[in-house]
Amino acid sequence: MTSISFQTFEYVIQDATDLLNHFDKLNTNPPPHEIEVLKRSGLVMALAALETYVEDRIAEAVDKVSGAGSENSILVKFYKSSLENDLKYFHTPNTDRVKNIFEKYLGINVTNGWSWNNYDSKRACTELNTITKKRGDIAHRSWRPQEGQPVSHIVTRDELRKHIRFIRDLVKATDEFIEKNL
Repeated sequence: MTSISFQTFEYVIQDATDLLNHFDKLNTNPPPHEIEVLKRSGLVMALAALETYVEDRIAEAVDKVSGAGSENSILVKFYKSSLENDLKYFHTPNTDRVKNIFEKYLGINVTNGWSWNNYDSKRACTELNTITKKRGDIAHRSWRPQEGQPVSHIVTRDELRKHIRFIRDLVKATDEFIEKNL
């Protein structure tokens, strides 16, 4: 069974896939430099989908562990308001931030569940950090290609496709791990 957060993620990640599809429709050889923004935007949207998933999933799990009918408990109110406050500052879902928030509120290390196909936990953590760094470079430095300068683009088409697939697999592994450990 998948969480509501996972189902929402599957809908939201489609924005990144749509941007990649738009790039493919407009692509010629060589690609016009003005369509490179679609790949950069696709990566930003993919990580936004991951960030939203983490925020929604931790809130969903906290609701589950705090128990139905306990909304008036002072401890439950404090627990949920602390999470709500922490989520205001939860940006850029790198390995440490994701790991720390799940440990703090659920007592589980979700990175232990990041294992699938050719990924083990260590490799998945490294890959997530690489992608989030790239997103930060894009968001804060733009990395817009300059016409006439033959430099490689910060996000290639194949990289974006792989990054979207990785994020999808990461979310699936996280969702399964949380379900087993709650």
